[in-house]
Amino acid sequence: MYELRCRDVGFDCPGVVHGATKEDVLMRAAEHAAEVHSTQVTPALAEKVSALIRIREDASPSANV
Repeated sequence: MYELRCRDVGFDCPGVVHGATKEDVLMRAAEHAAEVHSTQVTPALAEKVSALIRIREDASPSANV
């Protein structure tokens, strides 16, 4: 399980996105960015965000943002 914390990208947001793959996380993060932050994920931003996706320490299921 992978995760991305919205704060790691630079937003003042408690959102955390989870997914089975990095691609899942990136897709969900792009949806979150558009819906919550009115931000479109450009290829440059996607590259930055992709580098911030981490393997989740505690792999127990939790709610996705």
